[in-house]
Amino acid sequence: MNEIAVKLAQIRGAMREHRLGAVRLRGSDWYAWATAGASNVVLLAAETGVAEVLVTADGAWVLTDVIEAERLAGEGFPQGFTLWSHAWQQPALREEMVREMAGGAIVASDRPSSGEVSLPPQLEQQKLRLCEEEIGRYRALSVESAQAMTEVLQAARPEHTEHELAAACAHALMARGIEPLLVQAGGEERVARFRHLLPTAARLGSRAMLAICARRCGLVASATRFVYFRQPTSQERRWTQDVAHIEAACFRACGAGRPMREIYATLAAAYETAGHAEQIDRHHQGGLAGYRAREIVASPHTDAPVPPRCAMAWNPSLPGAKIEDTVAADAGAIEVLTADPAWPVFEVDGRARPDLLVRP
Repeated sequence: MNEIAVKLAQIRGAMREHRLGAVRLRGSDWYAWATAGASNVVLLAAETGVAEVLVTADGAWVLTDVIEAERLAGEGFPQGFTLWSHAWQQPALREEMVREMAGGAIVASDRPSSGEVSLPPQLEQQKLRLCEEEIGRYRALSVESAQAMTEVLQAARPEHTEHELAAACAHALMARGIEPLLVQAGGEERVARFRHLLPTAARLGSRAMLAICARRCGLVASATRFVYFRQPTSQERRWTQDVAHIEAACFRACGAGRPMREIYATLAAAYETAGHAEQIDRHHQGGLAGYRAREIVASPHTDAPVPPRCAMAWNPSLPGAKIEDTVAADAGAIEVLTADPAWPVFEVDGRARPDLLVRP
């Protein structure tokens, strides 16, 4: 069975178990999951798109309006689905169609409304478990995203502004067919003050951080990199090593089935061992990734287990220091996806981790 056929079978299995008439997937994340990477996105910042998936026991449709129907039909329409459209001024026609196809039975949705119910938990779990085809798409996205960051930071200059650095990164991603969902850029004046560096008109100065969430085929790759236009201080070097060792402790704890709260506890202990116990409170530490930048964020209260085969993005940080890559985890083995051989690295636990790019 191909990827879409497998996912339709998973959806229908959940429908039978929960006696559902239909499953309706509105979000851009769920749409991409069900269609093996197709997109319903027009407005980049929106969580839902211009089309949705409807699945019943014996049918699967992409529902949209006439504005989008021709474009969707001609540009990568997913196999196994039938296109159904309505006049854009008459959205009630779509609701009638859904009720008819569901045969009056309960409809479940990722974003339920009007009497619909939430998706069965097993579908939420299936979305986190990546198949080989998804891992392949993730590898390609992640490598190209990392290369875009290298390209931009190798060309950056101290006199550039944060806006200019972010714009260059967005351009480098879009040129590769990757959507820049988030581009953070911060220079010397702000990099040690804030965890979320939304770009401003400030000059970069002697160092800068660049962080991205980049999407293609619905999957999201996250990464953070630093460039220095001077020699780093001994503390900056030490803290770069510290966050990498905190991350390494996290990686060692990421066995399949492990509750996320236990991984968070491991992170907290690693911060304390490194002499930075209070810093875990300054920012979330990341968690499971996939069709969202973070599908599940780890916390002391997160009981969700690590799936057998999944994506993760952890981001331990200190003032002016942070480490972040998107990785694939399979039975405890970690594969760093957002890696570029052109970027300088150092080794932690036998794994290459991103170093500071020093361009004095």
